Amino acid sequence: MGKLDGKVAVVTGASRGIGQAIAELFASEGAQVVCAARTVAEGDHKMLEGSLNRTVENINAAGGQATMVQANVSEEDDCVRLIDTAKETYGPVDVLVNNAALNYYIPIVDYPTSRWVRSFAVNVHGPFILSKLVLPDMIERGGGSIVNISSGAAIGPGSGPYEDQTARGGTMYGASKAALERMTQGLAQEVSAHNIAVTALSPSQVVPTPGTVFHKLVDGLEDPRGEPPEYMARATLLLATEGADRVSGRVTYSQAILKEFGWIDDAKGTGIDRPGSGYSQV
Repeated sequence: MGKLDGKVAVVTGASRGIGQAIAELFASEGAQVVCAARTVAEGDHKMLEGSLNRTVENINAAGGQATMVQANVSEEDDCVRLIDTAKETYGPVDVLVNNAALNYYIPIVDYPTSRWVRSFAVNVHGPFILSKLVLPDMIERGGGSIVNISSGAAIGPGSGPYEDQTARGGTMYGASKAALERMTQGLAQEVSAHNIAVTALSPSQVVPTPGTVFHKLVDGLEDPRGEPPEYMARATLLLATEGADRVSGRVTYSQAILKEFGWIDDAKGTGIDRPGSGYSQV
């Protein structure tokens, strides 16, 4: 038996990287997975490999169940269509994974306002809209799980003076992920009476993906300094299947939560060797 037998899961940003790994693991654990992203076919994205077609084909080839929905989660109409399709295809959503993200590495002095607004719409507004759409069924059924994928970028540089004065352009992304973590804990409290787990998860180490390679955060998909996407996928599975009384409101890190629950023996990185964001500590 799988940990998600009979469950319906929606995973955004499922065309590549962490989202693809989560969708494929969830399907292998028995979930009926609705994979959402903007990139349908290989080559649709001008710079990054990966597509919904590939993710769904991998799942179906392994004997799982999946369907795809092209959706831009910054648009409310697309979010509504995504959840409506999930319900029409498989039934009410049991697990929502808000993984889709957008970033441009630009210092604030040069940041186009349109890009700032667009990024916040994907990183914060999308998870809000999708959560709002799935919650009525979860409340009616007395349970469910929402996992928000955050980032180590939510950890700020601390107060000055600053020895390192390099402007790396990650302020917007960090601000949006910090907002997502605050939303996570607020929503967790709001729905605590309904056995719904709301959590936030970041990698303990940078994950080599087409996106992190493109932004030069790692030296290729085999960079030994990173952690494999499977760690994030397994940690997401853990948060989606443990009882709300054990995990809801947690802002945590992949290897930290996996070690805490005995899913791995050795761990390192954020949450283990160094502290995480403020929200991970309360």
